[in-house]
Amino acid sequence: MNILVTGGAGYIGSHTCVALLEAGHSVIIADNLCNSKVETIERIMHIAKKEVTFYKIDVTDLKAVDDIFKNHIIDGVIHFAGHKAVGESVDKPQDYYYNNLVSTMVLTRACLKYNVYKFIFSSSATVYGDNKVPFEETMELLPTSNPYGETKAMSERILTDITNAYPAFSISLLRYFNPVGAHESGLIGEAPNGIPNNLMPYVTQVARGKLEKLRVFGNDYRTIDGTGVRDYIHVVDLAEGHVAALENLTAGVHIYNLGTGKGTSVLELVKAFEEANEIEIPYEIVERRPGDIAECYADALKAKRELGWTARRDIITMCRDAWQFEKNYK
Repeated sequence: MNILVTGGAGYIGSHTCVALLEAGHSVIIADNLCNSKVETIERIMHIAKKEVTFYKIDVTDLKAVDDIFKNHIIDGVIHFAGHKAVGESVDKPQDYYYNNLVSTMVLTRACLKYNVYKFIFSSSATVYGDNKVPFEETMELLPTSNPYGETKAMSERILTDITNAYPAFSISLLRYFNPVGAHESGLIGEAPNGIPNNLMPYVTQVARGKLEKLRVFGNDYRTIDGTGVRDYIHVVDLAEGHVAALENLTAGVHIYNLGTGKGTSVLELVKAFEEANEIEIPYEIVERRPGDIAECYADALKAKRELGWTARRDIITMCRDAWQFEKNYK
């Protein structure tokens, strides 16, 4: 299939492009490079030993998106493009609502216009809010804690309503948890512009000496050690989950958690990183971050049952691969 990947130069998008190419699909990338670099496109092609087509556009731009659909035969869309930091969304809600919702509406409009009926949406476990863990796909959406989660829940509702109106439309809503790690080549990984919002790149930058110490947001949660618990999943496992969702997509709306089903605390992750790479990570405890919840991990059985997909890489591999990328990254 010929797949349009929005945000394909980003962290999860780039790994998914590699997985798509290795599975025999063709890839068109649309990315405005606001939180990624054009060199990533070259690295994707180097790893997969295949060409991709790249458009530097913002997918909130209706005309630019329409031109891509007009110039290519597209079989499906995987939509990653969007702002993604929980804390930042609390400070910049207008940016998040505009970018994340308009991009979804622009893409679906183009899909319907050009008869493209396969759509994979990059959703998030944040839509579950304060539901009881482990999170199951049938739970009510409670994304009340931050605008980022709200935009994901709203996009899910938009896509569901479109599918109800156009029964041929096939949508997979992938709610994934906390991607970490990097491609085993060390060529692509998580490389945010500026100070990282996510835990693992912050840890790797502390390890490298770019940052002095890790800030741990809160140690008074009701968890194993007081720090936040998350379901960390290797980004390559996550990428393979997108390919499985695409290749098993049928008409209607399908919802899947992509996670390991196991929670790991912040301090447990720090210890795993130290063990995997024999590097000490200095840290300090600071106040809780707005919008964060105590625990977040998946019930991932549905994806295993219906897609034949399961996360295979452990936390030590995630830490080792993340550090390998950080050492290689210029």
